[in-house]
Amino acid sequence: MCSVMLTSGESVGVNYSAVFFCDLGMCLKEASRLQKRNLFSDTLAGGILSRFAFPPAAADGLGSIAIDATQLNMSVTDPTAWATAMNNLGMVPVGLPGQQLVSDSICVPGFDPGLNMMTGITPINPMIPGLGLVPPPPPTEVAVVKEIIHCKSCTLFPQNPNLPPPSTRERPPGCKTVFVGGLPENATEEIIQEVFEQCGDITAIRKSKKNFCHIRFAEEFMVDKAIYLSGYRMRLGSSTDKKDSGRLHVDFAQARDDFYEWECKQRMRAREERHRRKLEEDRLRPPSPPPIMHYSEHEAALLAEKLKDDSKFSEAITVLLSWIERGEVNRRSANHFYSMVQSANSHVRRLMNEKATHEQEMEEAKENFKNALTGILTQFEQIVAVFNASTRQKAWDHFSKAQRKNIDIWRKHSEELRNAQSEQLMGIRREEEMEMSDDENCDSPTKKMRVDESALAAQAYALKEENDSLRWQLDAYRNEVELLKQEKEQLFRTEENLTKDQQVQFLQQTMQGMQQQLLTIQEELNNKKSELEQAKEEQSHTQALLKVLQEQEINVLTVALVNQDRENNTEKRSQGLKSEKEALLIGIISTFLHVHPFGANIEYLWSYMQQLDSKISANEIEMLLMRLPRMFKQEFTGVGATLEKRWKLCAFEGIKTT
Repeated sequence: MCSVMLTSGESVGVNYSAVFFCDLGMCLKEASRLQKRNLFSDTLAGGILSRFAFPPAAADGLGSIAIDATQLNMSVTDPTAWATAMNNLGMVPVGLPGQQLVSDSICVPGFDPGLNMMTGITPINPMIPGLGLVPPPPPTEVAVVKEIIHCKSCTLFPQNPNLPPPSTRERPPGCKTVFVGGLPENATEEIIQEVFEQCGDITAIRKSKKNFCHIRFAEEFMVDKAIYLSGYRMRLGSSTDKKDSGRLHVDFAQARDDFYEWECKQRMRAREERHRRKLEEDRLRPPSPPPIMHYSEHEAALLAEKLKDDSKFSEAITVLLSWIERGEVNRRSANHFYSMVQSANSHVRRLMNEKATHEQEMEEAKENFKNALTGILTQFEQIVAVFNASTRQKAWDHFSKAQRKNIDIWRKHSEELRNAQSEQLMGIRREEEMEMSDDENCDSPTKKMRVDESALAAQAYALKEENDSLRWQLDAYRNEVELLKQEKEQLFRTEENLTKDQQVQFLQQTMQGMQQQLLTIQEELNNKKSELEQAKEEQSHTQALLKVLQEQEINVLTVALVNQDRENNTEKRSQGLKSEKEALLIGIISTFLHVHPFGANIEYLWSYMQQLDSKISANEIEMLLMRLPRMFKQEFTGVGATLEKRWKLCAFEGIKTT
């Protein structure tokens, strides 16, 4: 930054001075522009340009840095012209009344660096090389000076800077809509859009008849630019009519569309945040353990092989533990699980061996460390001996004072290090002695007894290890024998199942043959029944014929025959009844059959008679009934499988016929 003072000359006829600060290119641009518009003499402009070692034509090359000159179109006699020009350059003008500060030639010796022309800016020291241009500190709490805004259809004039700024309501969330009040009565939507489209893209304008409107922008930051226009006086064209002017009041407006879009953005951000947190949690979450397969004989065999492998033991033992905790152990799978548990137990010896190996390595490392430390201590002793030999008078007198000092320092340092190493070695030896004293038995009388006991203990431990290994091998062999037995039983069971299946098939075939035989027998029985019925019909027919013949015979012959029959019956009765028991049985059977007029089978009779005489049999009853055909007769009832023999009492029928 540089400081330039522009003072109008007598040719312009203005009795005021203005001082402002600007960038080098901006100063040159402004000086060239003022020279073209004849605001001050050529001598003043040439002095400015020559001061910075630029020709007047070179100032036009820096025009892209300055603001457009069309905004400076006011009279030079008006003090606000300088304020507007300096405001376009981003500077705060300060008017300094009084005499001229520099001559027309604007030479450096005439510049007074002691003048504080602006608050917070360090004055220029012309004695510093490069014109003493020192970058000023940033201004503190400088009031913003608003400028006049020119549009095609209207002009916006800022309010008095001494008045307080216009008040605004609290900004709604996601606000993109502003309320614009105080519009001129003759203002149209085109004029409103022309004024506010400088703030950003307008999506909608809702104008009311009461001199206010609502404008919705595309982005939220455009609302801040529109709020900047609050307090400006709007004049349409060059008219001074009251209807063509009005003071704008721009404020935040609460619109449902803005709030809805803001809520959508918030929800989208919340979703993105949740998604980001979920990804972060998934990334930081420890990996889940591999799934445990379900138990089966195949998986059990694979697991048993893995248990025997040292590299897969940790994974296999986890699966075995999960199966046991799930309750997969039953009577059928107990042997498999026992073999797997036994395999797991076999690793105990391996782990103990590994532990013993590591302990041995640790002891060897301790021994190596102790030996190395002893060697280092020996070398320290030798170095200290060299220093002690050097300090003897025979060699000490030949060294200079500085050399003696260094040798003395080195000797003391070496002795300190030697003592530290010696203490460390002694500490290691004391620890070893303490460990040996803990291991020794205090009750043993002599060292030889302790050695013998330790040897016996080592031998006993070795025997115990060997015994355990043999026992584990024996258990493994037993388990293998049991597995072989189970396999053999399974094979035998499969053979038995095959023989049983064959027997069942053979029995099914025999049953089918028997069923066919029963069907043929039943058909033969039906045929015989039909033949028996025909025989009965023929017999009934012959009996009818015999009755007719008997009626035609002489009564004498019939009487003789009847008498003869009676005699025969009496003889048969006298021959049929052998004892009083049979007579009693006949009476009981006659009474029973009389009660059952449709007859009863022999089993029914026998069950009834057995209640009276438990020693009687069904064959005896049947033989007794067969010996008395005049009193009892046998009939067949039913068809096929329901065919049944029944005995009936026919004694009264014989009496009726006689």
